[in-house]
Amino acid sequence: MRYLPLNTNDRNAMLDVVGVRSIDDLFLDVPKSARIDGLIDLPTHQTEAQVDAAMTALAGKNRAAGAGPFFIGGGAYRHHIPSSVDHLIQRSEFLTAYTPYQPEISQGTLQVLFEFQTQVAMLTGMEVANASMYDGSTACGEAVLMACRAKRRKKAYIASGVHPHYSATTKNVCKFLDITLDIAPSAPSRDSAVLENLDKDTAAIVVQSPNVFGEIVDLTPYAEAAHAVGALLIAVFTEPVAFGAIKSPGEMGADIVVGEGQSIGVGLNYGGPYVGLFACRQKLVRQMPGRVCGETIDAEGNRGYVLTLSTREQHIRREKATSNICTNSGLCTVAFSIHMSLLGEAGLRILAQINHEKACQLADMLSAIDGVELVTDTFFNEFTLRLPKPAHEVVEAMVGNNVLGGLAASRLMKGQDDLLIVAATETNCDEDMNAFVSALTEALS
Repeated sequence: MRYLPLNTNDRNAMLDVVGVRSIDDLFLDVPKSARIDGLIDLPTHQTEAQVDAAMTALAGKNRAAGAGPFFIGGGAYRHHIPSSVDHLIQRSEFLTAYTPYQPEISQGTLQVLFEFQTQVAMLTGMEVANASMYDGSTACGEAVLMACRAKRRKKAYIASGVHPHYSATTKNVCKFLDITLDIAPSAPSRDSAVLENLDKDTAAIVVQSPNVFGEIVDLTPYAEAAHAVGALLIAVFTEPVAFGAIKSPGEMGADIVVGEGQSIGVGLNYGGPYVGLFACRQKLVRQMPGRVCGETIDAEGNRGYVLTLSTREQHIRREKATSNICTNSGLCTVAFSIHMSLLGEAGLRILAQINHEKACQLADMLSAIDGVELVTDTFFNEFTLRLPKPAHEVVEAMVGNNVLGGLAASRLMKGQDDLLIVAATETNCDEDMNAFVSALTEALS
């Protein structure tokens, strides 16, 4: 009875209280076309040992990123994480800590979040940062909502090159709030046509750099155009290591900066959990979602940490909340902060330089192959190739040679079948690159 605590009499009693005749009646609002008639094709029961064996067999079909040459990016990147990061975040005071509802007994957690905010603000070139979001895509959606609140307008633009997952997430949250969202088609070019459509009803324009194709984008003209009509510039990123080499969004005029922090301290983890970074200008801080930790002194003059702003619905009335995101990626923020502390500014710059050099080396090697064209001329550690064959077919062919050779752009967007997005980081050695060249040459022959 450990796993099946309810018998038939228990279920019938519950149904009587609810006022329905059967469990099926609870699903009458679900269209019949979306319901399964009968049981799904799974064993009706198995022992615990059998379930464990079956799940182990399924897990064995996965391939770890470190099991061979790996060049996949597209919003999540493989970097070396010092063993000290995992060692420290597994300490019980970090691993088991949760949201500090009572700040006075959560000084350690609050201090870590305060340090994290400071690092994110410095990294993005902004004045204030919050104590994290779920991930980069939901942070992007929250940024558009924040801009619409701050400007009291109901229209926003997403420029070409923003990661399609970020655009889709933002579209999903905007459609329920009557916000008009114009999303430019993604293509590997610096299409600035969106600037011509800005008007006095525009709350914000969203631009990503480096963008989904790896291109480094000058945000300055977008900031100037947005500010000219009283709108805000929202800068998006998926690779924070890039800010060790290129100008921060804040230096180029961004008002809100959001993105994914996974690259620093957080492993790929088969897609999550990750950590969303969110920063803005000081004047917008009261519209920022999530919460902000601050430093103060107590009655005896001792330094202490507090929740300075808590605008999420679990802390205040729902109708007054800026967001219904109910938590932050606390453990991932700790990992990010530890890794960033270990790197320091000098270490981050060195890491960024190595990443860029690796990408340039690989781009030169791959673009020398007959029929392969490099379509991104300015990039950080990710670039896009045009192939003479559909990219998804080429990727599958390279898997046969134990090489994960990038991300077919067609997995993210329509009409880009011949584009292959490739990422190179400090984890890629010369042997990996040579294997990539051989596998790609064979796949194209």
